[in-house]
Amino acid sequence: MNPGKSPKGVGLAVLRSRALCGLDAPAVSVEVHLANGLPAFTIVGLAEAEVRESRERVRAAIQNSGFDFPTGRITVSLAPADLPKESGRFDLPIALGILAASRQLPSSELDRYEFAGELSLTGELRPIRAALAMSHAMQRSGEPRRAFILPKTNAAEAALVRDAEIYPASSLLQVCAHFAVASPDNRLAPALASPATPCWQYPDFSEVRGQHQARRAMEIAAAGGHSVLMVGPPGTGKSMLANRLPGVLPPMTDDEAMSAAAVQSLAGSFSTSQWGRRPFRAPHHTASAAALVGGGGVPRPGEISLASHGVLFLDELPEFDRKVLEALREPLECGQITISRAARQTVFPCHFQLVAAMNPCPCGYQGHPVRTCRCSPDSITRYQGKISGPLLDRIDMLVPVSALSAEDMLRPAAGEASCVIASRVNRSRELQLQRQQKINTALSAGELDALCQTDATTQSLLRSALERLHWSARAYHRVLRLARTIADLDGSGAVTGSHVGEAIQYRRALVSS
Repeated sequence: MNPGKSPKGVGLAVLRSRALCGLDAPAVSVEVHLANGLPAFTIVGLAEAEVRESRERVRAAIQNSGFDFPTGRITVSLAPADLPKESGRFDLPIALGILAASRQLPSSELDRYEFAGELSLTGELRPIRAALAMSHAMQRSGEPRRAFILPKTNAAEAALVRDAEIYPASSLLQVCAHFAVASPDNRLAPALASPATPCWQYPDFSEVRGQHQARRAMEIAAAGGHSVLMVGPPGTGKSMLANRLPGVLPPMTDDEAMSAAAVQSLAGSFSTSQWGRRPFRAPHHTASAAALVGGGGVPRPGEISLASHGVLFLDELPEFDRKVLEALREPLECGQITISRAARQTVFPCHFQLVAAMNPCPCGYQGHPVRTCRCSPDSITRYQGKISGPLLDRIDMLVPVSALSAEDMLRPAAGEASCVIASRVNRSRELQLQRQQKINTALSAGELDALCQTDATTQSLLRSALERLHWSARAYHRVLRLARTIADLDGSGAVTGSHVGEAIQYRRALVSS
């Protein structure tokens, strides 16, 4: 039905917008119908409270922008009706639909655009969450390409999507002028994609004193994407090492940067200045399971998703609630987390690299060369037992971080810089991608058999380790992946006994399970 051909007092307008379902942003039709009758304003289509409250925001914004608010019966339908709608992003399309249906705004061009934006009572447009996810979904939808009008604050973020046509606006009046005025000078100007030139720096490994074994372990972890658990007394540099890991990881690809940015945009924590920066997340040990893996009535991404294509650092690992740690088992294996609710299921990516740190005992000084441990054997067993065997089985490398001597502390830091380590890591990653199109930690059991063929001496070493250390099949495969990464760092096409021997050292049980 065309508003221009409607009976007096009756009108219909249809606009396009987007809902949110995890990282997906399904299309929503905003249908506005005006009819004669007693004044009423109804929103239907499984709208949450913040969407229903838009009635008052839209009414005030229209009136304060100098337009007339219709006095008849207004019905707004957000289709499809069975898709939950939340947040204030539907304010702008609802307001434009009312103006178009009441013939205060030309409707001929509205179908060429999608709209999202929260309105203030004065008609100003406020920023919304997940603009990048919505812009990305528009480009992948396969529907006729449309331009996207959204708040000016979100324009730079949404324009990061390649070939997206983004129009930023500051107010409802500015959007209306775009459609009502023929002069190009009064129309909205498209936003240009301009990722910020990286101006951030990662902490450098050259600042780390001593800890040669731990530095070697972090290099191997970066090269193959392996998970690490560091064990040592307090103050030995475990957190310092973890903070420097993102600085030696390879630069993010465009797909990785887009995936990481979309998750951060969904959480409302994305800044274009951070485009391409490897995430580093370090939640406190009081974090709940929902904070770590995601959750809520309307599911939001947790720390493991916000760390996608970056590092998740769990300091003081035994201090986390055991149930929280057990929630990491599946994400560590499959790289995604499914959050199920009675009415919906949401899937978030979580391709994170786990780095954890812990003390060897409650007081922290078991095995310290100078300080005496005051913990009883039972308390040490209870402390270490907070980390379950199945979780330890999913960790690739168990690395001791010993206390530094006075001589090491006084000696100037003279270790390799992160850029030197990163160059070796990059070469190793390139070898992996050329050979198998994936990093070593993602190799399947069948691929390991083909890529990790060993001679009789190495087979004997593996057999001895299997019998003495009682590895599971998962642990055995993790050792092979680790050995493959060590061989790649050495530039070796074959996995030799020395590579396997070093990998076995990282799988020795440093804590009791």
